Amino acid sequence: MLRNFDLIGRTPLVQLEHYSTDRVQIFAKLEMHNPGGSVKDRLAKYLIERAIEEGQLHPGDQIVEATAGNTGIGLAMVANHYDINCVIFAPEGFSEEKISIMRALGAEIHRTPQA
Repeated sequence: MLRNFDLIGRTPLVQLEHYSTDRVQIFAKLEMHNPGGSVKDRLAKYLIERAIEEGQLHPGDQIVEATAGNTGIGLAMVANHYDINCVIFAPEGFSEEKISIMRALGAEIHRTPQA
């Protein structure tokens, strides 16, 4: 059985038939089907797994990110999987839905004033 984390990067590849011809086939990767809803899940998984492989990050360590987007969700999800503490700094006015998702994934959230 696959876990949510295992689905990162296993997104559908679909042919764009309207734009394809007999000589050229065009495909699109539907990254919105990643568990966190964006391509940023791939980025987070790559960065954290690379740091773990290189011995720079271990369970119980902490990562810190300033974000106003989907990177925070991806980092929170992958950090949670590897038992790494995730601290996110997000501006006031940032999507409350995304803040709730990051908290549900175990991230500690700090709000910053808008620029």
